[in-house]
Amino acid sequence: MSRKALIVQGGWEGHQPRQVAEIFRRLLVKEGFDVEVSDTLDAFADETKVRSLSLIVPVWTMGKISKQQLQPVIGAVQSGVGIAGCHGGMCDSFREATEWHFMTGGQWVAHPGNDGTKYTVNIGPVKSPITDGISDFEVCSEQYYMHVDPAVKVLATTRFPVADGPHVGNGPVDMPVVWTKVYGQGRVFYNSLGHHADIVEMPPVLEIMRRGFLWAAREK
Repeated sequence: MSRKALIVQGGWEGHQPRQVAEIFRRLLVKEGFDVEVSDTLDAFADETKVRSLSLIVPVWTMGKISKQQLQPVIGAVQSGVGIAGCHGGMCDSFREATEWHFMTGGQWVAHPGNDGTKYTVNIGPVKSPITDGISDFEVCSEQYYMHVDPAVKVLATTRFPVADGPHVGNGPVDMPVVWTKVYGQGRVFYNSLGHHADIVEMPPVLEIMRRGFLWAAREK
């Protein structure tokens, strides 16, 4: 039986959800997944179908999700289905849905300097097969300031402040960029990079996403 993945794309068009979903679709197909791409949150509403998946990939920014759409996903991940995603497509999806935040491990709150901020992604402190052999790298994009679940395992960070803002007076902080966690029996993977499709396609970012998908789907 083939592994099944569901990509649900939509929400704010500024994050290029269709382009990012297509990158992820190609990546997962290459890894042997049977991939469905949907442009409606109603794809989450079929609990039996969602629980049959190996992996859920949300690519949906700044939307609203109903209880009938949310609860099957929450239940599926708790039962062991993996969930993995990036940037606002997973951790700025549904600002009013606190259960979604609890599951995903974080929520975007700011990006001082906006798009075009140059910063470094530092691998670590936690060692993982997801980041093994990948060196620190530079990005010119949004630098996500996140509110993060203290239970996550942080696989990569970025140093704030780079751009000016009300956070500067607090001094230097290492903000999580890539993390993993568990939610019930399910594995959760997140990468805050990915404002546009070109950032997702950067070799280290794409490789981290590939490995993150496989990890969340319980693949070696």
